Amino acid sequence: MATYAIGDIQGCYEALQRLLERIGFDPAADRLWIVGDLVNRGPQSVQVLRFMRDLGDAALVVLGNHDLYLLMVAAGDKRRDGADTLFQVLEAPDREELLHWLAQCPLMHVEGDYAVVHAGVLPAWTITKAQALAAEVSAALTGPDASQFLLHLAGDRPDRWDDALQGWPRLRVIVNAMTRMRFCTPDGRMALRGKGPPRKAPAGTVPWFDAPDRFNRAHTIVCGHWSALGFYRREGLIALDSGCVWGGKLTAVRLDDGTVFQVPA
Repeated sequence: MATYAIGDIQGCYEALQRLLERIGFDPAADRLWIVGDLVNRGPQSVQVLRFMRDLGDAALVVLGNHDLYLLMVAAGDKRRDGADTLFQVLEAPDREELLHWLAQCPLMHVEGDYAVVHAGVLPAWTITKAQALAAEVSAALTGPDASQFLLHLAGDRPDRWDDALQGWPRLRVIVNAMTRMRFCTPDGRMALRGKGPPRKAPAGTVPWFDAPDRFNRAHTIVCGHWSALGFYRREGLIALDSGCVWGGKLTAVRLDDGTVFQVPA
């Protein structure tokens, strides 16, 4: 049995299948950890969703910002990105089943020394704290007010954590940190519009994983989201978004021994 962590797929179903063939994935024995962004931009989002859903317990998927964007649009959010490819899912005959499955996926998964999250973890959060906060979001996504939550999710404010936050602002900060963050100030204020490589960090910010006094260093954080960073591995971090949807590669790491597998877009 092996566990493979795989970076942002974003509708690149054919690349995913080539990668799984390359690693010799056996759903009866192996597990996949998918770091989010199953959908959008790429040409086959609906096929990716169906495939992951049908893998059952063989695949652990955490939600990414594009996955949440799909749920927001389905809930009635009118702020559409003209470059999205969500029509594939929104017009599918099994749309509701796929959306229901996606909403059940967690925001974060912790197992052993690993923590899987799409974008990152705020410096002030321990992994235990982050788990509890991710569970708050999951409860909102699957609760009776899920549609209202999704319609209040968009926005960059508040841009930092405060234990006193409540309601939609509290949930928005949690989601933004775990699915959108790349840069933050040393004291944890997020710069959510920063998208370039680390050398182009907005003034006064650092990559979230370089923040001093980060309280979550005891775990190896497995993430994606940052295609300008690319595949990047160091002690305590495995970043897996190698830009497949932009013509780069789709990356998998076998966590049992650290072997890296990649296929071109």
